[in-house]
Amino acid sequence: MSKKVLEVENLVFNYPDGTNALDGLSLSIEKGKKIAILGANGAGKSTLFLHLNGILKPKQGNIKFRGKKISYKKKELQNLRKNIGIVFQDPDMQLFSSSVFQEISFGPLNLGLSEIQTRERVDEAMQIMEITDIKDKPTHLLSYGQKKRISIADILAMKPELIIFDEPTVWLDPKHSKEILGFINQINKKGTTVILSTHDVDLAYQWADYIYIFSDGKIIGEGSSEKIFRDNKLLKESDLIKPWIIEVYEKLIQNGRISSNVSVPKSKSELFELI
Repeated sequence: MSKKVLEVENLVFNYPDGTNALDGLSLSIEKGKKIAILGANGAGKSTLFLHLNGILKPKQGNIKFRGKKISYKKKELQNLRKNIGIVFQDPDMQLFSSSVFQEISFGPLNLGLSEIQTRERVDEAMQIMEITDIKDKPTHLLSYGQKKRISIADILAMKPELIIFDEPTVWLDPKHSKEILGFINQINKKGTTVILSTHDVDLAYQWADYIYIFSDGKIIGEGSSEKIFRDNKLLKESDLIKPWIIEVYEKLIQNGRISSNVSVPKSKSELFELI
C-alpha cells in the first residue's frame, strides 16, 4: 500500500495577468511526515497550496489525494477540503465569526454534523490549542497570537488528514513561535501530515523530515535537511543561507575540533554534546 497521501504531477498555472506561477511542478507527500517548503516570495508556494484543496484549478497537470485524481465537482471538493486544511499566514483572512466558539463551530456544522458532535470537536480543538478560556470572546478583540491559535483550531475541528501551514510563525515573537510549533508537532504526532512554508532556515533544518526548495514555480531542490543545507550550490542558487547549527559544525571540523565523520547535529543539544 502506497504511503503517499498527496501527489502533484506536472502542475502548470498562469494568473490572468500572464504571471507563470507554477511551471511543471511535481512533488509527493508521504503520510504522517513533516514537510517544509522554502523559497522567495513569488516562488509559487502559496499558489500551490491553493491548488491542493481545490481553490485554484491548474491549467495543466494533476493532483492526486490518496491515489485518486481530485475532482472539481462541488461535493468532491467539499470532501477534499474536509481532509486537506489550510491555515493561512494572516489569521484575519480566515476568521469571520463573532465569537471564538462560533468561529470554530462553522466547519463542523458545514460538514453536516449535529450540534453535539460539533461541540465535541470544538471543545477538543480548543483544548489542543489551549484557548478554552476565551471561547466566548469576540474574535476581533483578540491578540494576533490568539487569532493564530483560533485559525489552527478552525482546521483541527474538521479533523483533516493533512494540514498546510503558510508561514505559521511570521510576525510572532520567539516565545509564541515556539508555542505554535509545539502545537504543530503535537498535531503531527497524532498522525496528521503537515506541510509548512517558511523563510526560516533554522526552523526548516531542525523541524522537517523532508524539504522542497521552490523557485519561479519550479522545484530546484529536494531532500533531507542535511542534504539540502550542505549543498552550497543549491543554497546559492536559491538565495538561502545555512542554518547556524551547520555553520558551527563545519567550523568545528575546519578548526580540527571534531572529525568530519561525526554526524551532523540536528538540534542545539546535539551540537552542545559535540562541543
